Amino acid sequence: MSSIVTLALSSRDDEQSDNWSIIFIPMSAPVVSLSDYALKSGEYSLILSDLPEHGVHTIGVLLLDLLSDTLHIRLRRDWRSIGNEEDVEVLLELADDLRAQAQERGGAAVLAKLEDEASLSIRVTNRETIMVRNFDITLDKLYRQHVQPEVLPFRTHLPRFSLAVAAGPFLANPEDVSVEEWVEVSPELRLDENMFIARIHGQSMEPTIPDGSLCVFRRGIVGSFNNRLVLVQNLEHSGDNQYTVKRYIEKILLQEGAQQMRVRLESLNPAYPSWDLGIQEGKYEVIAEFVRVLE
Repeated sequence: MSSIVTLALSSRDDEQSDNWSIIFIPMSAPVVSLSDYALKSGEYSLILSDLPEHGVHTIGVLLLDLLSDTLHIRLRRDWRSIGNEEDVEVLLELADDLRAQAQERGGAAVLAKLEDEASLSIRVTNRETIMVRNFDITLDKLYRQHVQPEVLPFRTHLPRFSLAVAAGPFLANPEDVSVEEWVEVSPELRLDENMFIARIHGQSMEPTIPDGSLCVFRRGIVGSFNNRLVLVQNLEHSGDNQYTVKRYIEKILLQEGAQQMRVRLESLNPAYPSWDLGIQEGKYEVIAEFVRVLE
């Protein structure tokens, strides 16, 4: 079968003049392995259900890491829309059962068993080969391409906005904002009504956030921003060019014995500049906290 805070900029020269000494608040630097971004070989199959009175539905994706024999599993969660109560009880246990089998026997063995022992109600499509850089992101992407579940707002799905809407109307009056689309996110992510999805352009945060990534953000940041990745708006620019993601770093400056807190918005990509923020207000505004990349 075929597969179907408002801030402003201060010049770096001013920050590093003889009148200032800078103390950075300690933080742990992330360690990035090049192997994390190398292409790896994988195979994927779709899981289909064919339940009485509900017809055929694509209910999930199985993505196999051929090198490690790890089976990555993503199933839909709106079971009551495609089955009766008895079916739902079985389907609710399907993902945990597949994970337990994969851990015990290996991912390839589980796929082979599903292929050999297909039932009338549950079966898998023929495997497709795929090159993968990040298995979690690829699994999410394949799922969104092939599975069309019922939208359960802020339970399984988050709203997607343009960056202009996310930084303006959504912050002020979210109930009045029209959603571009509802996007289902990973079940591991705990959702709330402060979260939204937007696409980020630019290379300053690569490789953590690739250019053009669809990302999850959370407005209403609680606690210190220090060492968090944040969505920032440059109020002096227009269009999508005014939005970017930076690491927010607090630092203490000593001038003639007096301490002052200052902020740096740091690019993860060393080829792009970081921004040292001065005393003036009105140029930069922190919109939301970055949560994760979807694709």
